[in-house]
Amino acid sequence: MVDPVLTPAPAPASASSPARSSLRQIVLPWFLFALALALAGFLGWRLWQPADAGDPLATSLVAFERQNSLTVFSAELAPVVSSDDSRLFGLVKAKQVAVIPARIDYTVDLAAVDRNRMRWDAATKTLTVRLPPLRLSRPNLDEARAQYLREGMWIGREAQDKLTRENTLMAERLAGQQAANPVLMGLARNAAKDAVRQNLAIPMQVAGFGGVTVTVTIDGESTG
Repeated sequence: MVDPVLTPAPAPASASSPARSSLRQIVLPWFLFALALALAGFLGWRLWQPADAGDPLATSLVAFERQNSLTVFSAELAPVVSSDDSRLFGLVKAKQVAVIPARIDYTVDLAAVDRNRMRWDAATKTLTVRLPPLRLSRPNLDEARAQYLREGMWIGREAQDKLTRENTLMAERLAGQQAANPVLMGLARNAAKDAVRQNLAIPMQVAGFGGVTVTVTIDGESTG
């Protein structure tokens, strides 16, 4: 006698299955949309966020990048020079004394300032910056305001042009020497330090670092 094979009847479908399926159909698209939105937001944040966000040195360098060269001081000088001219075997002599106003600018090459010239002390919130030596511009002579005093029985056009050229070259050279004197250089260095402090303190504060002390030194300055 062959035993009958009993096939188990299929279990009745749960009444909650259609509800769960319907719930998945509703929630899944919104979940995928939220996931895509979050991914897009993350990628956008990574795209627009500065590479060194939160880095005080990077914040300082960004502030410097806005102006590669910073004029920190200008000197108005009035060099007094004189030149002589002799012609016809010394029989005709002439002399010209000139006072030629000159302007010289003192600048800082901010493009030369990199991370190696900066140091950040997080404990004291102090940023130390070492600047390259100041650069002096070529003297800008204002010959329209120059004053001349000429001596000589007779000064021809050729002699006068020669005296003026020589006076101009001498005034330019003398103005450069006067601009490099210790007093003016000291004033220019102090102005450079103040300017750099202002250029860095505000961006650092805006970036969220709070009140930061900025210490500035310059290559070649006396430490005595």
